[in-house]
Order: sequence, then C-alpha cells, then structure tokens
Amino acid sequence: MTAPEYSRLVDIRQANGHQIELAANEEERAALAMRFDLVRINRLKARLSVTSQDQIVTATGHMDADFVQRCAVSAEDMRVSVSEEISLRFVPERLDYKPDEEIEIDADDCDDIEYSGTSFDLGEAMAQSLALAIDPFAAGPRAEQARVLFKSSEVGPFEALASLKLPPEEKNND
Repeated sequence: MTAPEYSRLVDIRQANGHQIELAANEEERAALAMRFDLVRINRLKARLSVTSQDQIVTATGHMDADFVQRCAVSAEDMRVSVSEEISLRFVPERLDYKPDEEIEIDADDCDDIEYSGTSFDLGEAMAQSLALAIDPFAAGPRAEQARVLFKSSEVGPFEALASLKLPPEEKNND
C-alpha cells in the first residue's frame, strides 16, 4: 500500500478539545495535484476542532483551497477557489466482517472514516475532502466558444482546440 501524499496522523488519545491547523506544503500539493489530475494546487489549508467520545472522533471546521484545473470542454487552464465547511467522523475499524456478508448501513455510516490502532489520518481525510470539492465538469470562460467550434462540421475537434490556444504573450502563468 502506498503512503498518502498528504498525511497528518493524529493520536485519538490527544485529540479531544484541540484546534488543529493543517497546511499542505509544496511537495504535498504537487503530489495531490498529480493524484487528482489538476494542473497545480496553490493552497490547501484547514482549521478544525477535534472532539472525541469513546473511540469516535469528530473533526469540524473549514477548508480552503486554490488550484488550477483544465476546463472540461476546452482544456484551458482555469483558477478555482474552494471554501467549504468540513465535518468528518472517524470510527474504529470493523474487524468482524465476514466474506460475502451483506452489511446494512444507515445514512450516517456512509460518511464514517475507519481507522485502526490509536491514530487517524486527518491529512488524507482533507485530501479526500478536496477531491470531492473538485468539479470534474468545470467549464472555463471559453467553453462555449469551444462547443460551437466542436459542433462545426468544417472543423475537427483537434483543430478547434488548437484555434483556442492563446498566443504566448496572452497566456497567464498563474
């Protein structure tokens, strides 16, 4: 199993009542960008309050991220900012599953993140929260122009994309 790109292990015995601030460094952001097929991640930060009761840990707070992704239509680079409230629930790993056993879960169980031992990975949970915040069908400002060109019977899709490329002096190197 590969180690997560953005790992922040938190010991459940030290978690109750703490405020935790996370910030991915440049190397971690580059690895996450590759994992999520983004051009780059400029910022990934979170501020979370962590509480525990028995072996269940709840982390609530706020996540902010700035990244560059490709437009789903024109493939142009576009800046995206995400600012979201986060609520995570970490529960002990269930070891009593039987092969081919049918398991019934309720709506609250769907969002549980299992951990083993005495620590959970808050960084990986934040990475997964970022993944859920990325719009895979995001369309940039030139998307409509690309759609019109794609529909044109005179121009093939590759020629249409090439015509949308900005001259080097107009490119914005965010």
